[in-house]
Amino acid sequence: MSMREALLVRIGAYCLMPNHFHLLLTPQVEGGISAFMHKVCTAYSMYFNRRYNRTGTLLEGPFKSSWVDNDTYLKYLYAYIHLNPLKLWQREDLDTEIADADILEFLKSYTYSSLPDYLQASRPENKIIDPTPFPGYFTTVAGQVKELKGWLLLRADEADQDLWK
Repeated sequence: MSMREALLVRIGAYCLMPNHFHLLLTPQVEGGISAFMHKVCTAYSMYFNRRYNRTGTLLEGPFKSSWVDNDTYLKYLYAYIHLNPLKLWQREDLDTEIADADILEFLKSYTYSSLPDYLQASRPENKIIDPTPFPGYFTTVAGQVKELKGWLLLRADEADQDLWK
């Protein structure tokens, strides 16, 4: 099987933001993440350039990646990716009103994230998600919400350390 035909990665989580994106990928073949990112970035650049009748480089530089080597870091990345849309939130009191159901509704309705799929939304996008990278971490929707709130509280507690920038 050629690299063109092989399943390069499994997508565990994603979030597309207005000027960047986050992907939690598990390689399925040697060099799978680099090959996948090359395909995605090339295809998007070609689409964007054609759509807006432009030429040239679109992306600023090569993608950045980190190897996940422990459960805590994996849970952190899952939360970081899915909480990233809160950067678009307009309320100044976000950290003080953590229990506010509006925050969860905002995250659930952010269509450019895999979080709605994990919270059992029925939509076509859930076909690209493979929850296998999260070995039994989140067995219920309530458990996932609790985990995300925990990381959000940590974010509020450690804001001075620029943990989420």
